[in-house]
Amino acid sequence: MNTLSLSVIRQNLSKFNFADLSIPALVLMIMGMLVIPLHPVVLDILFTFNIAASLLIIMIAISTRKPLDFSSFPTVLLFATMLRLALNVASTRVILVNGHEGHEAAGKVVAAFGEFVIGGNYVVGFIIFAILMVINFIVVTKGAGRVSEVNARFTLDAMPGKQMAIDADLNAGVIDQETAKARRAELGQEADFFGSMDGASKFVSGDAMAGLLILFINLIGGLAIGMGQHGLSLSDAGQIYSLLTIGDGLVAQIPSLLLSLATAIIVTRVTTTESVTEQATTQLGNPSALFVTASILAILGLVPGMPHLVFVVLSAMSAGAGLWILRREAAKETPEQAAEAAAQAAMEAPKELDWEDLDQVDLVGLEIGYGLIPLVNPETGGQLMTRVKGVRKKLSAELGFLIQPVRIRDALSIDPDTYHVVLKGVVRGRGKIKVGREMAINPGQVYGPLEGTPTQEPAFGLEAVWIEPSQRDHARALGYTVVDAATAIATHLNKVLRDNAADLLSHDEVQQLLDKLSAKSPKLVEDLVPSKLSLGVLTRTLQNLLNDSVSIRDMRTIVETLSEAAARTQDPEMLTELVRPRLGRMIVQALADEKNVLPVMTLDPGLEQLLHNVLQQQGNGPNVVMEPGLAERLFNALRQGAKEVEEMGSAAVLVVSPAIRPWLSKSVRHRVSELIVLSYSEIPDDQAVKVIHTVHAEPKQ
Repeated sequence: MNTLSLSVIRQNLSKFNFADLSIPALVLMIMGMLVIPLHPVVLDILFTFNIAASLLIIMIAISTRKPLDFSSFPTVLLFATMLRLALNVASTRVILVNGHEGHEAAGKVVAAFGEFVIGGNYVVGFIIFAILMVINFIVVTKGAGRVSEVNARFTLDAMPGKQMAIDADLNAGVIDQETAKARRAELGQEADFFGSMDGASKFVSGDAMAGLLILFINLIGGLAIGMGQHGLSLSDAGQIYSLLTIGDGLVAQIPSLLLSLATAIIVTRVTTTESVTEQATTQLGNPSALFVTASILAILGLVPGMPHLVFVVLSAMSAGAGLWILRREAAKETPEQAAEAAAQAAMEAPKELDWEDLDQVDLVGLEIGYGLIPLVNPETGGQLMTRVKGVRKKLSAELGFLIQPVRIRDALSIDPDTYHVVLKGVVRGRGKIKVGREMAINPGQVYGPLEGTPTQEPAFGLEAVWIEPSQRDHARALGYTVVDAATAIATHLNKVLRDNAADLLSHDEVQQLLDKLSAKSPKLVEDLVPSKLSLGVLTRTLQNLLNDSVSIRDMRTIVETLSEAAARTQDPEMLTELVRPRLGRMIVQALADEKNVLPVMTLDPGLEQLLHNVLQQQGNGPNVVMEPGLAERLFNALRQGAKEVEEMGSAAVLVVSPAIRPWLSKSVRHRVSELIVLSYSEIPDDQAVKVIHTVHAEPKQ
């Protein structure tokens, strides 16, 4: 039993991270120093440790390349300050209690610092200490505090602009989502850091004030105790306690000055990829400046009464440093020139083609002429980036999958005021925009003419007029719909992406949808892919739904339906027709009017029966051939009926039997694009329906 207990204890101890106890142990040590009398030897060790820690911190600050590389500095500064103040309290206790015993009453470190600085003259010692206090408190600490305050303020003020820049790079495709997330996190850390440094600088200034007060307490209290309790004369008490007081103050102020300097180094850094030493070496090593300095020193050395040797030596050293830097740069230029010449020769020589020379086409792109660049630049008030992001967000929510980032690039090969919407490297939409003007669109009924440049709205082909921004209110009063240039482009982009949603959905997006559904319904996804359906068949089925303008947001219902239907067929076309009725309520919801009534068009019974016969005779395949006259009459009638229904203020919805819906939907997709074809089985049983038009296709007499 004892052996088993020891084994369990060892296992638990092996899992325990003792490094986590370092900070609590430091806090306990600081608290102990405040209340427990320490032996002079222990004080010597702790004073030496304090100096070493301060040196380590300032060395790290000097070698840090950017402030966030030393993000723990505010916390480190707090603990270092508390350690030094605890040492001051402990040494004050020893000085006041045992100071009458001699110069080494508070340890040899305090005595050595006191004797070295005082050098037998106590007035000089106090003056030196006072100068150190002024340097620390007035010069370094106050300046670092002011810089911390300004940095914190400007960092917070600049955050919105930096976040917008990150969003702009993300929308333009310059960076991916992970990089944008990392940049946002770094931006937040930078704001937190400079805010913490603003507060941490107060620790340093408070520490300097505490050091001054402790100096007077040690001196006045020591004189009173030495003369009143130990019978020392004023001269002896002054000699002993002055040495101890100044030594203790110096031991504390030197680390304090080092930490103040480290704070100033951190907050005055300009963020680069170089450390302070590398920056100083690069920027101060200016041969021209060194030669001018050497010349001035040489002239000053010739002035009568000046220490000629000192000035001449320094002048020679400056000139020598300048010559050394010039030679070093010349030595560096030789390999660079050789590399440049080799690169030039390689460029002139015929290069063998490889796979890196082939660029992948962007899935979604927006090419703009150079005249439209102000629409992209946020600094000039450009809103195109924001509009494009809004389009992506809205379409992703409506269609049910994430639309890929839109790559915006300038194209010198197109007109300055022209833009192209590009999908998979193919231009699918184009238009012309006038920067600084607004587009007044005629929605169908307006109450007067409008002065401006006639144009055509690029997304839907409506009549429009380019007007000045000052005419906006007047145009709206006349019934026009007024949009700015960025909104016009975004509207066109939205239509192109919506019309080609199926082309934007690939295997990768479908897999992402399955992974998201699997997080909540893992068994449902496992039963479907790949055991019942392949990823390719599922992708094709979802693309068919998108081609019919059906959202795939309800992936749970889609996957459940496909799991049931997969045993009957693997044909994506048939699977699509089996899924649509299960999504009928969602399809109809967007088409019903405000009274939840669905206004529909129907085919004349004779015409519908005729289409049934044609499909049955030709096997209902993809290449159904109709008599040309019948096809022309049918599509003209559908086109005319859709126009009449839209003039009534309703969506053009045609309801037919399930057998002919797939073929008819594909046939009218590009001939009557505004017409939506549903089957009777897709309309819920409780949905109110109103027939407002019947389509006839009789031959002309």
